[in-house]
Amino acid sequence: MVPIRTIPVEPGSLTYPDLPWIIEHREDRCTLCGHCTTVCPKESLYLAYRRQRMPQLQILSKKRGNEYRTFTGIRQRTDPAHACIGCGMCAMVCPNEAITPVLNTVERRSQFFANQKGEAYKRGGRRNASGATLLDRVIFDRISMLTDPALDAGRHEFTVTTSIGRILSPEDYLDRRVKGGWIPPTREVFPFIIGSMSFGALSPNMWLGLLQGVAYCNEVLGIPVVMCTGEGGCPPWVLKSPYLKYIVLQIASGYFGWDEIIRAIPEMQCDPAAIEIKYGQGAKPGDGGLLMWYKVSKLIARLRGVPEGVDLPSPPVHQTLYSIEESVMKMIQTMSMAFGHTVPVYPKISASTSAKAVLNNLVRNPYAGGLLIDGIDGGTGAAYHVSLDATGHPVASNVRECYLDLCAQGMQNEVPIYAAGGIGKNGNVAQNGMALIMLGASAVHIGKYIMQSTAGCLGNEQNRCNVCNLGICPKGITSQNPKLYRRLDPDKVAERVAETFMAIQTEVKKIMAPLGRSQSLPIGMSDAIGIGDKDAADLLQIKYVC
Repeated sequence: MVPIRTIPVEPGSLTYPDLPWIIEHREDRCTLCGHCTTVCPKESLYLAYRRQRMPQLQILSKKRGNEYRTFTGIRQRTDPAHACIGCGMCAMVCPNEAITPVLNTVERRSQFFANQKGEAYKRGGRRNASGATLLDRVIFDRISMLTDPALDAGRHEFTVTTSIGRILSPEDYLDRRVKGGWIPPTREVFPFIIGSMSFGALSPNMWLGLLQGVAYCNEVLGIPVVMCTGEGGCPPWVLKSPYLKYIVLQIASGYFGWDEIIRAIPEMQCDPAAIEIKYGQGAKPGDGGLLMWYKVSKLIARLRGVPEGVDLPSPPVHQTLYSIEESVMKMIQTMSMAFGHTVPVYPKISASTSAKAVLNNLVRNPYAGGLLIDGIDGGTGAAYHVSLDATGHPVASNVRECYLDLCAQGMQNEVPIYAAGGIGKNGNVAQNGMALIMLGASAVHIGKYIMQSTAGCLGNEQNRCNVCNLGICPKGITSQNPKLYRRLDPDKVAERVAETFMAIQTEVKKIMAPLGRSQSLPIGMSDAIGIGDKDAADLLQIKYVC
């Protein structure tokens, strides 16, 4: 008697229809070159060699028979650890178009097995919500038909810059100029700022490409773009270069990278654009940052002053501070003094119902250069799934509430509010940004949109790719593995950065021209926007249009 071959079936066993992405392979086109198995970041593919039985039935003779063939080809692993993430790298390198991942819209039983080894599911990227956001539904409906400027945005001159730093009232400014009082530092910048993505979260090639592109925008195109480092500092050569003036240095609760920054202060050729003190992220409020050990290379470990290959979690709050009020009085003034009161300093907080209380503390502090509010749609390199999807506050209503509070105090032109979180989520970056500006923001920070537009990030809201936290980014954007990040050409990234900001500038002009504004950004110009949602219109105090 021939024994029956048993196949182990466990509680977590999955089949192909259970996976979020299914790899379609055409055996007739495949030449077994092996490119797809080599490039797959999750090792989802393997070369299979097996003998297959082909049953045959001869109808006329009513006899049954068998034929056998040898199968050699590509197969997909079904265990969750090696599940396909749909990045499509296999399709990119296949010379014969024989393989491609396909989104499985029928069944996603694998989501119940995402929690492995007692760890809650965490990933890189943004939340999984899809469809038009509130900012996508805002329209600009105040059209200046008969007044200057001309509606031709291509021929008219526009002022499309904003300020980082506290702005004094005209009376106070003139009084201090005459009496020789201290005037808060400000920087004139483009209102779309490259948001906090650290050297460590991003690969060396990606970070270099962004810096090259920002320098080109400033020195050749005349677009004053700045970028924020995120926690972790930046390469030492940047701190001692003239490009530091395009950098916003972030100090967060882990203080990673700040030893290098402090040591470099005597040798700095110029001041940074600003100092950002991070207290919270919109995508995971209440949590500190996390750089997983996969990405702590020898270089990153040296810059951050830690051993190589260890997890780098930041505390949820600054351990040297008792409250946000103390922070306003202590951290902001300390950073201002460190740079001789010549650099704007502002805090970054998570959007929440307590944001207005923080703002009111900043109003009373003359050294505060503004407030950055990061909403729930913000991205992050490593966050728990429940934090991304269910913890936080949308940025639009929070910015509007804070701006109206400043208006009530008569200080809406003095303390700038910056917004971040989900801007350009569906590609409408200029529309989203200008909508927030008209709700009261002075500038907006954009992060994942920059990665998608300049480096070809493959992640999306259907959980495609989104392995930024594991250091296996197939494009080399968020990996510290030289074999991966060498796929990314910094010069090409810089070229795309310049093209992206030229396009954003054109779209901003196309929005400003019909409004009849050319000499300044329409900050807080809420009578120029409307939305086809009565509840949202009432909450934001803008027009309801339908």
